[in-house]
Amino acid sequence: MGAADVIPGVSGGTIAFITGIYQELLDTIASFNLRNLTILFKQGPKAFWRAVNGNFLVALLGGIALSVVSFAKVFGFLLTNHPVPTWAFFFGLVAASIPLISRQVKVWSGSKYIAFIAGAIIAWLITSLPSIPETDSTWYLFMSGMIAICAMILPGISGSFILILLGSYRTILAALNGLDFPKIFTFAAGAIVGLIAFSHLLKLMFRRFHDLTVATLAGFLLGSLNKIWPWKETVEWYVKHEGTPKEQRLPLLQDNIWPGQYTRVTGEPAELGLAIGAVIGGFLFIYAIDRFARKQVK
Repeated sequence: MGAADVIPGVSGGTIAFITGIYQELLDTIASFNLRNLTILFKQGPKAFWRAVNGNFLVALLGGIALSVVSFAKVFGFLLTNHPVPTWAFFFGLVAASIPLISRQVKVWSGSKYIAFIAGAIIAWLITSLPSIPETDSTWYLFMSGMIAICAMILPGISGSFILILLGSYRTILAALNGLDFPKIFTFAAGAIVGLIAFSHLLKLMFRRFHDLTVATLAGFLLGSLNKIWPWKETVEWYVKHEGTPKEQRLPLLQDNIWPGQYTRVTGEPAELGLAIGAVIGGFLFIYAIDRFARKQVK
């Protein structure tokens, strides 16, 4: 989940859904409430730890934190120097997730198909929005954390991409790479607030409208493929100041183009063969995770 959340266009929530921990994740986050807080004071830390599924949470957050710190620089390098095969891998990863999530709809009917199409359209529109210039003010980082975390736990809606739209992605990535703890803690505080509030809504949706919710999330995945199409033409760049190096520029607006146009428009190789291999690799990776997860459940 941590590795996925670093990539703009890929959602950690997708990985949680595929691995079968999504419902437990929502239940655990929603367990941080006033009722369980009274358990802490009346019955002690041990009872509170059990009530909030502490072992699961520590294992999950530890894995996410380790992965984010480990992969932030790696993905930053890959996206700058090898963008086509990197995006192609994640395109395959997300595309493979669609049928795996769709099969969790118990009964497909007209309303579920409508929800699926609506989810795809919403995600497509969101991923077509231009980014805004970056900012690193404290209140804005806090709000960015609140908004992005909601996307991070939604399959198909990438929290990293939302950060790009909000103009906070490179600020957070630089803070992680440079261990800028004030910015990291500000963002994390906003994320915690948003996560607890949003998890209650999602839990309610899954309990009352399970199939409609899953169908909508599967549609989100389909629509999000717009963002991670490997061949893009950057129409508008955000440059912080004159002379900003290429790796520090932020794409504000991009158009999807065909591989045959890519070299002519960008001057870079289309790497079609490598991209196809990366797409297949993404498919195989997701199906390997799904197979492993189902064995664990059994």
